[in-house]
Amino acid sequence: METVALYWTIFYSNIVPTLLAAGTGYVLGRRLRPDVRSVSRLAFYIFSPCLVFVSLTQSQLAGAELGQIALVAWGSILTVVLAAFAIGRLARLDTRAIAALALVAAFGNAGNFGLAVTRFAFGEAALAPATLFFAFSSLAVYTLGIGLASAGRRPWPEVLRHGLTLPTTYALVLGLIFQLTRWPVPTPIERATTLLSQGSIPVMLCLLGMQMALVTTWPRSRLALVVVAAALQLGLSPLVATLLAAGLGLEGVARQAVILQSAMPTAVIVTILATEYDLDPALASAAVLVSTLLSPFTLTPIIAYLQR
Repeated sequence: METVALYWTIFYSNIVPTLLAAGTGYVLGRRLRPDVRSVSRLAFYIFSPCLVFVSLTQSQLAGAELGQIALVAWGSILTVVLAAFAIGRLARLDTRAIAALALVAAFGNAGNFGLAVTRFAFGEAALAPATLFFAFSSLAVYTLGIGLASAGRRPWPEVLRHGLTLPTTYALVLGLIFQLTRWPVPTPIERATTLLSQGSIPVMLCLLGMQMALVTTWPRSRLALVVVAAALQLGLSPLVATLLAAGLGLEGVARQAVILQSAMPTAVIVTILATEYDLDPALASAAVLVSTLLSPFTLTPIIAYLQR
């Protein structure tokens, strides 16, 4: 009974508020049909980069921890991609189907969903490492993710060049410069970026709800792939992150944040990439929906484990 009570407390205090916040965006998306692309661009070009920059410049993370977080983020993503390819080969899927499975299984919703859940679960101190995980995983989405979505139709040098010119990448580099050199950020810039960063999590949560409201297709013929993708993202990814964090010596709130971030459901961005490159967008939409609905049942015990 104590375990049930603990799980209920975690779910009620950490997951439900996030779902309610995202639900406001869902209701708005269903009733008013706002321009989701404009909101997405605000989050992508302004709010998210400011959050990354502020998290770096105001954090007390050591340089070694930055490298550890990057390795956990990229290591868990690459492991899931390799597992998806192995499963695809065993199932004798064609190349594009394997690429679609890897795309929807490897990239979790560390921004829209993960930052809020992590802050509720482990407090403000966890927000800096959680944001860094989000930044590093975003870089992976716009390099490896685009490579998978294009299924070899776009050359890798072009994919990498695109990833290195993202707003989040610029914010990451600038934040690292200020963080490592300990230069003071000019007051006007510090206050402006801090103000904008405070709106990032609410905007991204509402955006998540609005994007979920756009999911209308349900590919029953791909149900097995959807289940596999959800299992890889919700199960394998946090397991790998746990092992990597232990192997790298990552401890404390940083360890809690990156493991929890690795356990998030499939990122909504994969539906955009799948649609853009015509790589089974119905599978991507279904994976986002199913993994998000299942995530409370996996995130709750993970939070309980990390709080011990």
